[in-house]
Amino acid sequence: MELEINLIQGGPPLYDQIYGHIRDAIRTGELKTGERIPSTRSLASYLNIARSTVTTAYDQLLSEGYIESRPQRGYFVADLAGLDYMPFGRDEEDTSPDTAALPAKGTGEEEHIDFSPRSIDLKFFPFSTWAKLTRSALTNGAAEMFSMGDAQGDLPLRATIARSLLLSRGVHCSPEDIVVGAGNDYLLLLLSRLLGEGRTAGMEYVSYVRASRVLYRAGVDVRPVAIDSRGMSVESLRASGADVAYVMPSHQFPTGIVMPVGRRSELLYWAAEKDRYIIEDDYDSEFRYRGRPIPPMKASDSLGKVIYLGTFSKSIAPAIRVSFMVLPRHLAEVFGREYRVFSSTVSRLDQRVLTAYIGEGYLERSVNRVRKAYRIKHDCLLESLRGLPPGYAIRGADAGLHLIVEEEEPAGPEAASEREREVALLAGKRGVRVYPVSDDLIDSARNLSWLKREVGKLKPAWVLGYAALDEGQIKRGTDIFRECLEEAPARRI
Repeated sequence: MELEINLIQGGPPLYDQIYGHIRDAIRTGELKTGERIPSTRSLASYLNIARSTVTTAYDQLLSEGYIESRPQRGYFVADLAGLDYMPFGRDEEDTSPDTAALPAKGTGEEEHIDFSPRSIDLKFFPFSTWAKLTRSALTNGAAEMFSMGDAQGDLPLRATIARSLLLSRGVHCSPEDIVVGAGNDYLLLLLSRLLGEGRTAGMEYVSYVRASRVLYRAGVDVRPVAIDSRGMSVESLRASGADVAYVMPSHQFPTGIVMPVGRRSELLYWAAEKDRYIIEDDYDSEFRYRGRPIPPMKASDSLGKVIYLGTFSKSIAPAIRVSFMVLPRHLAEVFGREYRVFSSTVSRLDQRVLTAYIGEGYLERSVNRVRKAYRIKHDCLLESLRGLPPGYAIRGADAGLHLIVEEEEPAGPEAASEREREVALLAGKRGVRVYPVSDDLIDSARNLSWLKREVGKLKPAWVLGYAALDEGQIKRGTDIFRECLEEAPARRI
């Protein structure tokens, strides 16, 4: 078939126009599930443009789950069951402009190479810019800096965040919907009170362990949920009895899965059925190396079911300790009435500096610069891993600050965990620290009967972060890791 696409010269990038036309045709039902779309070559010829332009558009559609590629057959519209329940509009009316991985213990003069997925390269921290903005904030508002601020965070910062979210992530919200806090831990504690007692949260059985523990200690019943190739299983979520789902749809940690639009719509439909909510943790969306960033679920939530969590820990520095959440309007109104007794946990000086850093364009320029540097490291790690022994696969590439090396043959949960730790121990003795995926099992999933019943066999896998390493360290570390994989033969039980 041919697609009638009227490209506007001098308008948005051509690949973006093609992407938008096909995406909208799928959303409206003009293109049906299973329908074949033109090859990149034929569409490029028909539109008289470079094939690479069409390929870029198709890559984005593939990443977001609108289309699928079938070997030797071409591209087809993906099955987006439940898409009717996913309103592609704004979120209500807009009223305003620890892992337990084994330590690496090198001997003698051996180098310590830590593939931590949580570290960043601090040499990119803008010390001089931050110092300049701090001096300016103290000079121009010294008295105000030492008075009590708004419980939700200073209005100028919230307005700046709202504007940034609209431009960079397509999220429509007002400053009144945003709550600023010192890290996600504080915001999750606050959110557990806001949602009320007796809540049950479903989390993917391998996930951000710290978040599961914070929720648990806040009185939330945290239950494990199975994962498939599309992310959180809605069937398993229903079976868990949860009324809150904690997900990372743009880049799940640690698996790196990008949740396609069809699965997102299923989750939104699940939340719309009853008094349910989705907590969307968008922790590293800035770092995508192929195509543009995946849109968050919040950008498509007009039912007020998605609570969006964002942070500046990856894009600036962990020590900044500034995160924020975007609440659905009705929850923001509850916060405004009942929870202003909780003072903001971020100093007004830091808020003033961060407002200027974002508003004056420093953050955008810094992220663009850092993304380029991280892409070089990402590509270096990918290239270094190409020499892996047969029987291994690389997962989670093209986004984030870590990759997964996974054995293709599954094993029982105990054998898989033993295999992961055996390799990690061998590497640690040689000065290289890698992180078993089993360390990211949330506490309620560390139950062999549940794992065997709901998940079955697991594929041994290791998380390799690269942001804090230089290219030489990445190459030396992967050489040692590869040797350890070969020295510790797999056992199957």
